[in-house]
Amino acid sequence: MEIIKLDKVLLESIREILQTRRTNAISYVNKEQLFANFEIGKLIVENEGTYKERYGTSYLLNLSKMLTKEFGRGFSRTNIHYMRAFYLNYEKSFQPVAENSLSWKHYCELLDVSDKNARDFYEKETINSKWSANELSRQINSSLFERLLLASNNDNKKEQIYKLSQSGQVVKQAQDIIKEPYIFEFLGLSERAQVKESKLEKLLIEKLKDFLLELGRGFMFVGNQQRITLGNRHHHVDLVFYNKIIKAYVLIDLKTGKFKHENIGQMNTYLNYYEAEINDDSDTKPIGIILCADKNEIEVEYAMVGVNSNIFASKYSLVLPDKELLAQKLITAVKR
Repeated sequence: MEIIKLDKVLLESIREILQTRRTNAISYVNKEQLFANFEIGKLIVENEGTYKERYGTSYLLNLSKMLTKEFGRGFSRTNIHYMRAFYLNYEKSFQPVAENSLSWKHYCELLDVSDKNARDFYEKETINSKWSANELSRQINSSLFERLLLASNNDNKKEQIYKLSQSGQVVKQAQDIIKEPYIFEFLGLSERAQVKESKLEKLLIEKLKDFLLELGRGFMFVGNQQRITLGNRHHHVDLVFYNKIIKAYVLIDLKTGKFKHENIGQMNTYLNYYEAEINDDSDTKPIGIILCADKNEIEVEYAMVGVNSNIFASKYSLVLPDKELLAQKLITAVKR
């Protein structure tokens, strides 16, 4: 028995050493790749005048062919374009960049974001939330930056743009976790799909990892159809999560139709119950999100008067948002 215990300890120790060293090796290789690509990008920029004189507008293509012939894979025209852009965009801030955990694939995704404020936000949020390159790509394509701005209760959108670009998404209060709209493109449904609320709930649970990514940082799944008993009547909350950052239960009520003012009273009851019966002393007030296919802003505004300030009504979409439409909404909001 003693030998078996020693064997297990030995195996665990060796496993820990290997995992640490492999992680360190990957980090080192990634860091060196970033340095190499930055330096190559610098050389391209510094010498592109000469290249353009010789090859014209196809100078990157010719450079790609030459480098591929000499060094093999990794020097496609697209990759060389990203190296050049990497140097131009991070020339003054490369040292901090090299110290973080982002990969070259991360930076290729970031470099496709033309707006610097948005790009800075996605970079910081990728580090804070530890997104993979694929998760980062999804958040960019779903216009997370614009959706957070549109959902913000900060009337000074210019100030909010600056805050997001400098710090990423800071979660301190209920409003900070809200998006407008929520995007469920990962369900694979068409924009006009007719889905019952029970079916939508089932699909979201089946794609829970994607759903948690869309909800944001700090969310943990508690359960669905959580029962609340009031007197002799049973009620059920569609989806319940807990956000460990703000230490609050988050109750979600799914509505596949248009928002109705009576939805507020129902959610208010659920929140009062959770605060009185479920919350621990360390928990903050629970948050309620009514997710609906459509809503009238004026109806929502009047329905919210005099009720729990932690109730929010947001739309959801089954497809990726129209970036131009969101951008125009944001421009309008900034000008107010």
